[in-house]
Amino acid sequence: MAMERPEVQAYVALGANLGDPLAAVRAAIDALNRTPGLRLVRASSLYRSAPHEAQGPDFINAVAEVATTLHAPDLLSALQAIEAGAGRERPYRNAPRTLDLDLLFYGDGRIDSPSLTVPHPRWRERAFVLVPLAEIAPERLPSGWQAAIAGQAIERLPEPAPALHRP
Repeated sequence: MAMERPEVQAYVALGANLGDPLAAVRAAIDALNRTPGLRLVRASSLYRSAPHEAQGPDFINAVAEVATTLHAPDLLSALQAIEAGAGRERPYRNAPRTLDLDLLFYGDGRIDSPSLTVPHPRWRERAFVLVPLAEIAPERLPSGWQAAIAGQAIERLPEPAPALHRP
């Protein structure tokens, strides 16, 4: 009989700026909770941000905390499957997208492989990550984080965070 793997706390950044980005981010948060091996712990409010190092319409963003029994590469595959289900295409780097899910943290692990880098290499530079992360996990923020994102436009949307739904 196999022993159950302990849960690891992970954080996922969500973003979309094509199609119906509000619906895409909400559906992705719900999909995180329905994915085997994942349990949604909490999600930030939704935010609107101007594209950063990208083009196209404004993004809708959030950060979710999940508890997972998946190994990091399997979690990445699960996130990519959610993206694919939302019609994600990757025509070029930083292209506008129907959905983007980035693994920010996997416990306190450090991973540097051709397919996955954790912590995410640019998480400290992006308002669309730092502001929602500050809402749900301020202990994860580096000191002086506000200075790193000065001048990046972001606003919290006036609607409540998505509710947790259990199947």
